[in-house]
Amino acid sequence: MTEAGVTIEAAGAAGGGSVVRFAGPMLAADVSALRDRLRALPDGPVTLDLGKAGEIDTAGAWLVVTLRRRLAAEGIEARVEGANPKQALIIETVEKALPTAEDRPRPTNAFVDWVATIGAKVHDFGIGAVEMTGFGGQIVACFLATLARPWRLRITALVHHMQDVGLNAAPIVALMAFLIGVVLAFMGAVQLRQFGAEVFVIDLIAITLLRELGILMTAIVVAGRSASAYTAAIGSMKLREEIDAMRTLSLDPIETLVLPRVLALVLMLPLLGFLANITGLVGGGLMAWAELGISPALFVARLQDAGDAWTFLTGMIKAPFFAAIIGLVGCYEGMKVEKSAESLGTRTSDSVVISIFLIIVLDAAFAVFFMEVGV
Repeated sequence: MTEAGVTIEAAGAAGGGSVVRFAGPMLAADVSALRDRLRALPDGPVTLDLGKAGEIDTAGAWLVVTLRRRLAAEGIEARVEGANPKQALIIETVEKALPTAEDRPRPTNAFVDWVATIGAKVHDFGIGAVEMTGFGGQIVACFLATLARPWRLRITALVHHMQDVGLNAAPIVALMAFLIGVVLAFMGAVQLRQFGAEVFVIDLIAITLLRELGILMTAIVVAGRSASAYTAAIGSMKLREEIDAMRTLSLDPIETLVLPRVLALVLMLPLLGFLANITGLVGGGLMAWAELGISPALFVARLQDAGDAWTFLTGMIKAPFFAAIIGLVGCYEGMKVEKSAESLGTRTSDSVVISIFLIIVLDAAFAVFFMEVGV
């Protein structure tokens, strides 16, 4: 058996340097002795010659890789020559398995990481806001084009989505509004009874429900129900590459998938808001009758004095804007789904959170606006 060894010779090229010639086997038992002989090498480029090297295992390959990396860190050029295909494959495999300098974890600072996280989220929010605005522009452009060519509107899809977001959501919206009216009447009665002003509970119910809570809670329920459904449906189509197939067939996904959903919401959310107002007033009236003895006739009479038409209209004006936001966010998040089930779940959750957040922000903006104009 040939004994493992290594010789270091001066290179014959004009650039100087040295040649490290390995001879014999380069196995785990020989690596320690070989490494000791390679601790100090002459300056200049180094050639690692494996032409006379025998059998090599991962330990021998590790020696070659670490030597080359050490020389590179010192600014010395090092190259491997004479390796047969088997030796080259082992060396390449070991080099890929060894961690690089970039793979080593850097010292962390909790505060710096926290600031970096905040900065990344702000950046992502800005990018998302710009992309969502552009997506909304595409919907508006598609809607205007549909007005010019009404026969392009998919009536069947529109009616289907109107039933889904409107008729199918009516029971849960009505129940929610009824219970809100009951709670408002009960809590108002408890507080106003202390001042002998029980009759003003009707004003509380009317103004709170008609101006704010009726349409706001309806929009939140629809956002949780329909925005997530839109994202899941469009996202599933994105996963199955159906949207790419539609584009291949020259079908516009905005016109085919997005516009009917958004129009269905814009048409049905005001009706759901009206239903929520009526059922909320019924619930408040029943609780006022049971708790305070206010008869339905007195409740209706006082209700007419409690607010004018603008009390009702300030709530209804918000409905189309809330609907547009729900449809925009739900469809946008669905179109952003990537090719993984995890992405679908994340986008579905994000669509609900973002749409509810934007609804509350827009409601606050409307409240300030109506207050400034004196409505």
